[in-house]
Amino acid sequence: MVDNASEQPENSPAPDPSEVRGLAEIPSVEVISRAAVMLMSAAAERLGLADDEPDTSTHRDLDEARRLITALAGLVTASTEYLGLHAAPLRDGVQSLQKAFREASAVPDAPGQGPGEKYTGPVH
Repeated sequence: MVDNASEQPENSPAPDPSEVRGLAEIPSVEVISRAAVMLMSAAAERLGLADDEPDTSTHRDLDEARRLITALAGLVTASTEYLGLHAAPLRDGVQSLQKAFREASAVPDAPGQGPGEKYTGPVH
């Protein structure tokens, strides 16, 4: 018999099986939406938007923000037909991050060359 208790980190309570859903039980729209929200949150952090003064945020990293926004734009664009009523708010979120990136950049990208704009089209 295998002792599964030894696999749990010390001082970490074992998860309650009734509270944990397997990935097979989660609808695809929820998985996609959660991934999009995580990318959106991470991009906002990298733009410094979580701080009172984004321009001086210690978390600001525009190169990282560019990657996250591009991944988010690709995910949302590729998944639009499956997202139903979640599509519009996610597209709005992508566009808001793209605009925030453009405003934060010392040398703005040409229209169509900003993060994720190859998936969403130019953002002005």
